[in-house]
Amino acid sequence: MRHVIALDVGGTGIKAALAGPGGELLHRTRRATGRERGPEAVVAGILDLAAELRAEGADRFGVPAEAAGVAVPGIVDTDRGLAVYAANLGWRDLPLRALLGERLGVPVALGHDVRTGGLAEGRIGAGRGADRFLFVPLGTGIAGAIGIDGRVEAGAHGFAGEIGHIVVRPGGDPCPCGQRGCLERYASAAAVGRAWAAAAADPEADATDCARAVGSGDPRAGRVWRDAVDALADGLVTALTLLDPRVLIIGGGLAEAGETLFTPLREAVARRVTFQKPPTIVPAALGDSAGCLGAGLLAWDLLDHTDRTEVTA
Repeated sequence: MRHVIALDVGGTGIKAALAGPGGELLHRTRRATGRERGPEAVVAGILDLAAELRAEGADRFGVPAEAAGVAVPGIVDTDRGLAVYAANLGWRDLPLRALLGERLGVPVALGHDVRTGGLAEGRIGAGRGADRFLFVPLGTGIAGAIGIDGRVEAGAHGFAGEIGHIVVRPGGDPCPCGQRGCLERYASAAAVGRAWAAAAADPEADATDCARAVGSGDPRAGRVWRDAVDALADGLVTALTLLDPRVLIIGGGLAEAGETLFTPLREAVARRVTFQKPPTIVPAALGDSAGCLGAGLLAWDLLDHTDRTEVTA
């Protein structure tokens, strides 16, 4: 069985898999990053896990993996194969593609975690068959992946899709990026959690608790939720005006609220569009497998010598 190695590195855990030619995950595992032991330990853990997967694939299928794909958070230079910066992992200018290539002896594709997950959602998930899509995960922050004809756009400097830093409330809350009023300060799962904790006078409350309270009819939760949905709709309509996607895929923790989120969001977007063609707004389909699936696709694309993704050989 032909296969590749797929790695999805997060802040606290690494999801890993062997992926088949159709994108299917043939074997899956996960491991803690060990970031509390420092960035060197994180890198060692990634390399060791990749080597274990190489041995697992050879034993299981009788042939070695043909390539590897790895998705990482933070700032990524895919042209040079560098994990430039990740605050929660403590690395800077890490030549991860080269390190994995040396350890595994196969070609390696490196991608940004959100764009890699977006690649999977667009190609084999909720956006399958769409020529243009926008993938927006709502988690601790808000990012985006712009899909065009089966590839994901990285932009000239690797920052395409950062819609969480569209200013939706000018002069509003300060953002770590240096601006004020950024979308992710109002509509991320973290932002909803902060707002609900304050409204409920419960420092332990989070966005999931807010969604439950909305469902039970709590007016305080309703106000927090409406504010977040309104901000999200404002940001999304700006993105729609610029990008004109056919499908808008919403993922991340906040999307787990289901129709508590999607019904008012669709209505809020519809109220705001004028000349724009409203996209189909759908929940992400692949869950926490999206990163591994996308990493596998990066590896197969690399072997195919195509330019359908943001990575090159």
